[in-house]
Amino acid sequence: MVYDAKSIQVLKGIEAVRRRPSMYIGDTSTRGLHHLVFEVVDNSIDEAMVGRCSKIKVIVHKDCSVSVIDNGSGIPVDIHPQQKKPAVEVVLTMLHAGGKFDRKSYQISGGLHGVGVSVVNALSEWLEVEVRRDGNIYGQRFERGEVKSELKKIGTAKKTGTKIQFSPDGEIFKERTFSFDILANRLRELAFLNKGLLISLSDEGTGKSSDFQYKGGIVEFVKYLDTNKSPLHRPIYFSGKSNGIEIEVAIQYTDSYTENIFTFANNIDTKEGGTHLIGFKSALTRSINDYGKKNNLIKNEVPTGDDVREGITSVLSVNLPNPQFEGQTKTKLGNSEVKGIVESFVGEKLSSYLEENPTVGNKIVAKILIATRSRVAAKKARELTRRKGLLESDSLPGKLADCSISNPEMTEIFIVEGDSAGGSAKQGRDRSFQAILPLRGKLLNVEKARLDKILSNQGIRTIVSALGTGIGSDDFDADRARYHRIIIMTDADVDGSHIRTLLLTFFYRYAKELIERGYVYIAQPPLYRVKKAKEVKYAFDDDELKRTLESMGESENIHIQRYKGLGEMNPDQLWETTMDPETRTLKRVTLEDVVIAEKTFTILMGNAVEPRRKFIEENAQTVQNLDV
Repeated sequence: MVYDAKSIQVLKGIEAVRRRPSMYIGDTSTRGLHHLVFEVVDNSIDEAMVGRCSKIKVIVHKDCSVSVIDNGSGIPVDIHPQQKKPAVEVVLTMLHAGGKFDRKSYQISGGLHGVGVSVVNALSEWLEVEVRRDGNIYGQRFERGEVKSELKKIGTAKKTGTKIQFSPDGEIFKERTFSFDILANRLRELAFLNKGLLISLSDEGTGKSSDFQYKGGIVEFVKYLDTNKSPLHRPIYFSGKSNGIEIEVAIQYTDSYTENIFTFANNIDTKEGGTHLIGFKSALTRSINDYGKKNNLIKNEVPTGDDVREGITSVLSVNLPNPQFEGQTKTKLGNSEVKGIVESFVGEKLSSYLEENPTVGNKIVAKILIATRSRVAAKKARELTRRKGLLESDSLPGKLADCSISNPEMTEIFIVEGDSAGGSAKQGRDRSFQAILPLRGKLLNVEKARLDKILSNQGIRTIVSALGTGIGSDDFDADRARYHRIIIMTDADVDGSHIRTLLLTFFYRYAKELIERGYVYIAQPPLYRVKKAKEVKYAFDDDELKRTLESMGESENIHIQRYKGLGEMNPDQLWETTMDPETRTLKRVTLEDVVIAEKTFTILMGNAVEPRRKFIEENAQTVQNLDV
């Protein structure tokens, strides 16, 4: 085949989006599907940010289409001077077309790339838009990004607003079922960030509905995050404008041992932080340390930034005219000037607050000093365990059956519950790339302990040693991970579920980057072994058992074995069903929503009993493989 100029393809506009959808929405699975809704909602949010919208309604219809309705000013319908088409058609069919580039219509906006609704249109089987504007209702239909009908008047209206209804394209998305919870979590977040805005969500298929409206804004957000914790004081709140940037901050310390700082820029969740977060952290550390020294509370060991942030829950929201995000997914703010502006603003406001509220200031410093002493103790404990060879990768734990390949990208480790299952796994594994680490004894619940106590737990030390990453903010390094697949393999009973939750809590609190990199998995061992003569099949739940029996033809000759533990499987069975890359099923652990993950771990593993009881009652119907 000749490679010449004729071989070069040029994809334009909508065609490019349909050929490479992941470039625009991240992926074409659950995340990308829901991203379509959020792109449309973001346009309505931009209207709210400039004071032109007070209500947004999201409806999931029975046919899996979604409507987003707002009472904003309505997308312009007059003829575009250059394109000679109605502006609404230009917005919906052309990439990088919108009213957010010149800062005249929108001083502040999240959707600055101008590809949002046009991408949704391109990836939809059909999309219909209704605009209420200038006393009229205008309508237009599109199919797979192409104009199907011209814009026309379809009625009259006294109010203004926009309604966009779209149906995701089955040629692009294999799964088109929307999750009420995923939508609710993001819409709730947006309502927190936009004080007073009413956002409604309803699902016609399930009958579920929720309204989100928070007059207290991010102060209520912090209270929501700390629902199951014990706060040391009421939320500290301040807001203002500095050098053209709007800044809002809410802070509350609790009796927990972890930090939870959520940052947003123009309503975009900046999960990877950025310059605003750097400025906030610097101001927080300096202000609290200065207060402590000035009032003779801090004398010897000066608290580090990690000490100062222990137990903090904070929401930082900035709105700026020209945000620079990393890529279309917008997870990190890059504006260099924002660091100094946020640092100066937060430092001044927080210092004043502490001076005016010494009772709160003293409580915060007292909490931080305990964290400082614990850090020093943890450092000594870590040095001691290192001298004994208990945390170094070149002194691996005796229980570990390591693999022969040393390249982390090619290796995996199974963290297995109990010596019996560990023995079967060691015999059944492929020794070249699979390592086995059996756990014995009770693993510490890290949600209720500081690092110095965590380091005294044999099970945690064994895991840290095997992984090779170290532990603690000043020591952990995901690049040192000895395996790029870390597989939690526990029994399918109550005890196994508890151990799995303890392990996940450890990874979430002290090795979150391993989850973010996609290194952590959960093995899926079968619950049943079904044998008929020489034919053997496995079922992973009761529904699959039923289907398996139907396929084999139910008779007296069928023998069903229910596994209560991994130790009941012989090595060959464990390999075939749970460890062989060719036949096994693994579930990758992901962090789609950090806010929900944070609340869930606090509920399940924290000190408060009542929220845990309520959580169990509400989710009991969805539990699978519960062995009682």
